[in-house]
Amino acid sequence: MKFDHRFETVEASPSMRVCKSDGVTVRLDFFRHMLRVAVLKPDVPLLPTWSVCPNADEVPLCGRDKLSTDGFAPETPEISEDAETLSFTLDGVRFSIEKKNFRITAETGKGILYRDRSGLAMNFAGELGRGSVHATQRFSDQRIFGLGDKCGPVNKTNRRFLLGAVDSMGYSAAYSDPLYKQIPFYICAHAAGSYGLYYDTYSNGSVDFGVEHDNYYEPFNTIRFDEENMVFYLILGTPMEIVRRFNALCGGIAPVPEWAFSYTGSTMEYTDAPDADRRLRGFVTQCGQNGIRAGGFWMSSGYTQIGDQRCVFCWNPEKIPSPKDLSRYFESHGVHLIPNVKPAFLTEHPMYETIAAHGWFLRDADGSPAQFPFWGGMASYLDFTNPEAYDFWKTCIRKQLIENGYCHIWNDNNEYDVPDETVTAHGFGRPIPACRIRPLFSYLMARASREACIEAGVSEPFNVSRCAIAGTQRVASTWTGDNFTSFPELRANHKQIMTTALSGFWFFGPDVGGFAGPKPTEELFLRWLQYGIFLPRFTLHSWKPGEPSTMPWLYPERMREVKRLFDLREKLVPYLCAEAERCRKDREPLIRPVFLADPAYDPESDCFLVGNSILACPVFDEGAAEVTAVLPDGAWRLRGEGEPVAGGETVTVPCAATDLPVWFERA
Repeated sequence: MKFDHRFETVEASPSMRVCKSDGVTVRLDFFRHMLRVAVLKPDVPLLPTWSVCPNADEVPLCGRDKLSTDGFAPETPEISEDAETLSFTLDGVRFSIEKKNFRITAETGKGILYRDRSGLAMNFAGELGRGSVHATQRFSDQRIFGLGDKCGPVNKTNRRFLLGAVDSMGYSAAYSDPLYKQIPFYICAHAAGSYGLYYDTYSNGSVDFGVEHDNYYEPFNTIRFDEENMVFYLILGTPMEIVRRFNALCGGIAPVPEWAFSYTGSTMEYTDAPDADRRLRGFVTQCGQNGIRAGGFWMSSGYTQIGDQRCVFCWNPEKIPSPKDLSRYFESHGVHLIPNVKPAFLTEHPMYETIAAHGWFLRDADGSPAQFPFWGGMASYLDFTNPEAYDFWKTCIRKQLIENGYCHIWNDNNEYDVPDETVTAHGFGRPIPACRIRPLFSYLMARASREACIEAGVSEPFNVSRCAIAGTQRVASTWTGDNFTSFPELRANHKQIMTTALSGFWFFGPDVGGFAGPKPTEELFLRWLQYGIFLPRFTLHSWKPGEPSTMPWLYPERMREVKRLFDLREKLVPYLCAEAERCRKDREPLIRPVFLADPAYDPESDCFLVGNSILACPVFDEGAAEVTAVLPDGAWRLRGEGEPVAGGETVTVPCAATDLPVWFERA
């Protein structure tokens, strides 16, 4: 073991440096607003990336070289170098790198912005354990934002999280971990400024923002992950600039059709019912009877049931006699169907043996299909890193769904729970343990679904994926998964949503009313609607056996109040669509914590911005009769009416559960 690695420059260009020590290579690439650092171990192949895509084109199906500079704006800083240090200035930030152990320090006029831990910050030769390790200085006033759909407060300081993705049905948005997304990107803000860190990996690991203390080091943050090579981006700017630059790094965001901003219905109850066709058509009827505009309906997987098994791409003719007639019925009423598809094929699936014979599943060490528990049986996951399996999926999407009139895809249950290191993936001709790239399969699945729609002539497919990596936003939107119904969870779900907004996503939201758990009380139901109408994805979805589904008509005696809320949502749709397109071009989140615009604003506030012009002020407390809000910078009008109120003012507004929600518009 060695804690003294002396690096020497072995290759140099105006926008790149390569240094080596004891066989380990560290490469620096200087880009506009960011520094890329690659720590490469000898004789360890560097995996491609599917996340980094700065030229806004899609990456090759087999991935992009992680060290490619295509699409980046290179910088050529003036570099000074001696035997001990390497120094340069990037984006106004002064960098100094100690060649001993390659310790990076970045300073602004306000002090140290970023610094690697003293002693040893990176795992060059196994001194810090297996895999990759990166330890950075922890500042006493640091605030940490991002990391995907992570639970708890918006500020993740003093928390520890796993890097991984699982099917966490009925999770707690206050403390459950991990959830559905695997996005090792976060923003650190403190007195000297802010920076972002993105680690370009799909392997499992952990991040620690203050839980761990070690007597032999000053306070530090740590990330650990299984992949031996480490490539990370240090992104400079304000928090909003960092979010924009991270989105640009990942290639931007796919557009969403206008109808998807209207209410979209969903429930497992309808498609699980033996008379699914009648129940689904009944949704259209009930919307009409109650004067509710629906843009779409999410078809849960019950339409694929054969007995008790859910067999993707298999229509159950007893439940839905004619898939084409059903899609035409919905189309004639202006409602778009979004069918659920899953990437695992149960062993009883009619196509299982055929897929296995072609070698399109993930494989055990002996070459047989690897099998895992999945929805009440054993199943094998389709290997999307096998081009033939990828094309097979696209064919199924086209023949079983698109040709029957189902042109928008709900990619679900795609977290790939594959911990066994002996299970291998094709890897586009370079076999790899599947556990090293688990969340990548979800991106490839969503990409294949979107490509199938576009190749079939669907002009603007609405493609959704529950699991996600950085870059998934190029091919699919997402949602926050199978949440739980309670007042505390409503607020915790909101903080999870703000965290997702700080992690590169644009169109998303929760299951309004909660997916799992008890039927929402009348008060909770109305409060959740008051909140949900301001979110990009406005979907009521639930699975509550023995209870009625969470639909707009859950409480018939409150339909007048419910319809007012749904009508307000429809009035907001033009604004949401316009702001969404602006945000997509500017690479900003559509909904976001207020502090992105007003840095002094409390990150944990219940209030949030919807685009640039609306401040939503929801009520999350049971029994509350009013809402108190601190107005951010600028001038604001309550619900767009009356005299403007100056930013900085604290305003209390009455708001019963039966009222319209409280929001302010920029004067």
